Amino acid sequence: MQKLKKLSLLGTLYFSQFLPFWFLYQALPVLLRQKGMSLEAIGLLPLVTIATSFKFLWSPLVDKYSVAKWGHYRFWIIVFQLWVVGLTLVCSLLQVDTQLPLVLLCLAFLGLGCASQDIATDALALRMLSPQERGFGNAIQGIGGALGRLVGGGGMLILLSRWDWGRSLWLLAGVMLLALVPILFHREADRYETASRESEQASEQSRRSPNSENPESARLSGYIQIFWRFCQQPGMALWLAIVGLYVGGYAAAMTMFRPLLVDAGLSLSEIGLLMGVFGAGMTMLGSLLLGVAIAHWGRRRSLLLSASLTTIGIASFTLPAIGLTHPTVLYSVVGFAFFANGMMATTIFTIMMDKSRKELAGTDYTIQSCVISLGGILASALSGVLASAIQYQGVFVISILLELACITLIVRKFTTNVSQLPAAAYHVPR
Repeated sequence: MQKLKKLSLLGTLYFSQFLPFWFLYQALPVLLRQKGMSLEAIGLLPLVTIATSFKFLWSPLVDKYSVAKWGHYRFWIIVFQLWVVGLTLVCSLLQVDTQLPLVLLCLAFLGLGCASQDIATDALALRMLSPQERGFGNAIQGIGGALGRLVGGGGMLILLSRWDWGRSLWLLAGVMLLALVPILFHREADRYETASRESEQASEQSRRSPNSENPESARLSGYIQIFWRFCQQPGMALWLAIVGLYVGGYAAAMTMFRPLLVDAGLSLSEIGLLMGVFGAGMTMLGSLLLGVAIAHWGRRRSLLLSASLTTIGIASFTLPAIGLTHPTVLYSVVGFAFFANGMMATTIFTIMMDKSRKELAGTDYTIQSCVISLGGILASALSGVLASAIQYQGVFVISILLELACITLIVRKFTTNVSQLPAAAYHVPR
């Protein structure tokens, strides 16, 4: 029963967290393409979520500060989810046709709230899950994210084809507010004593260090050390390169696949059903399969298999790009690609947890997730420019080459390892 409560809480948190993200990433580009926006401009839309790429800069603060009586990470989750709900309601009062700059500015602040909430949610998940539970726990994360895609992406597209912009966003805000209920009843475990002892030891060392005469210098040095020591871990640079290559290839292909469907003549509701509902369902199946199988297959084999299937899925995008847009083809392409991505996402998130320590769960995990965000945003921004120059097919070919480079690194050099650096090495001086 306790495990079920734990997994259902995480599923609810990730569902509500991904709702606005998938609205920005999936529904809004399709809506704006129908209104005549260029491919170059659509490719730049992910820039409104740029905060997700730099959230590691304030993740140590989320790890360090909170209101203890609310629960350390629980406090931040509640605060930032209310932030996102409030900004969604503000966006509902704006007109996307005539006030697009204001809408995008508001969405940028909404992205900042989502990014900050993500730090706390990932940290809470890491602290709640044992290494043996991480595979299935990350499958729940994938399923929650897929449900967020279903409602925030596909559901919103269908809704926007029937309702106006304002009423649709009011409903989205209401769903996010309702999803906040489980965390309100959750009682977070105290930070454990070992971390406190290590932090006290690090504080004493920092007071005795040569920088102790200059507290500001000591704070800055300790802050920089957090990220420097993390990146010094054995195999970390290779791992971040693997993640960056995978995300870059997948994001570029997926960003251009949506306007391709619009150009092929599909309506908002048809794209919503295909990408948001059917695609989300296949993502959930892929996440669930990998969550169950990863303990038997192992991290490396799961990573290699998932990356290979994702590459095949991206290659299949070339079929509609050359004019094969029969519903059977589209559903086959989307089903395979989304299933493979569900597997890959669950594998990556599991290994990211392996490479993070509970003492600074938010910081370690966030540094890795920022590579995903930055790689996705840069690839998406470039994909529109590339598509205008070399067509959709050219973008998909480049994406395939990036995925093949990712697979090559996995085959030749990747080995799994769990971070062993002591928490004291990551202490931020007061």
